[in-house]
Amino acid sequence: MDLHPRMNLEPTTGHSSPATHSDLNAGNLKQSSVKDRTLNESAAPETKKPSPLTSEQEVAACLEIVRLALVDVKAQNIVELDVRGISNVSDVLVIASGTSTRHVKALANNVSEECKKAGFRPIGMEGERDAEWILVDLGLVVVHVMLPTARTFYDLESLWKPQA
Repeated sequence: MDLHPRMNLEPTTGHSSPATHSDLNAGNLKQSSVKDRTLNESAAPETKKPSPLTSEQEVAACLEIVRLALVDVKAQNIVELDVRGISNVSDVLVIASGTSTRHVKALANNVSEECKKAGFRPIGMEGERDAEWILVDLGLVVVHVMLPTARTFYDLESLWKPQA
């Protein structure tokens, strides 16, 4: 199988090859098939991974990061709603208010950045352009950062409040 000399790409598939530039110059290329690579990878010894957090622990850890990130940038009226019995999309909704669109953006960005640092990758972030209501989706936890007018209008607390 010939490789493109500059890009280390297989011409038929366009996939990268492990060959180095020195291998190309020295002519030391070893041809291998997908079958060979699969066999070699499966023969590698298993390494023990640390046990993952349970869903409850993961939610608690993520919530703590979200709380600290919101308080750090002075969010107002922070409310946490447990929606496990109501929604299969997330476990907890966090709703917070900012005083201006700039403040709402800063709150949402801080939540996103702090969660990334802690290993919770945001799935998505919506509403950044207008910044009246920004949603940060962290999977198990969804954060809504809103202007007070939008928060009053949409009244998410009443919509997601567990039935008594």
